Amino acid sequence: MFETLRQSLNDLMARATKPEERRDALARMKDSLVQARLGVEDLRAGVVKARAQADAERRELETVRRRKALAEGIHDRETVEVAAKYEGHHAERLEVLERKVEVQERELGLAERELDEMNAEFRRHAIGAVPPPSTAGVVQDPLSEETGESTREAIDALGRERARAARDEEAERRLEALKRRMGKSP
Repeated sequence: MFETLRQSLNDLMARATKPEERRDALARMKDSLVQARLGVEDLRAGVVKARAQADAERRELETVRRRKALAEGIHDRETVEVAAKYEGHHAERLEVLERKVEVQERELGLAERELDEMNAEFRRHAIGAVPPPSTAGVVQDPLSEETGESTREAIDALGRERARAARDEEAERRLEALKRRMGKSP
């Protein structure tokens, strides 16, 4: 998933020979790792969403089956036929959603392992980097900053931006659905 990112990290470190260049390359690597972490978080959110969809579909299937059984109990052939039709639709959709969850979970596991490898690689490269003159002799975690605030702020800002975009998209989707129901849009 992150093959090109990993390759660019290796290329940066291979080219960066001066201490200043290595520090710059490490800073770029750190930014890339932040983006990779956000990508993994997106995958996690996708898995949660897919699980919720599968759970909702499972409940719908149970409801249809219950209604079908009730219709069979009162010998309502027409309702039984309709329920059987919808039972097939919901069962098929549930099967697809369950496969989707499985695939997304596997993809998330792969991405998490790759991110762990990239972090380890970053740390290996950071150990060989000469610290900036102002911090010479001070050993720091290469993934942390003095307070870690700027990285946290950047991640929080990106998270807020994504959440806002998701809310806007959901509102637009609901508005379109409402328009269709009211007959104002095709």
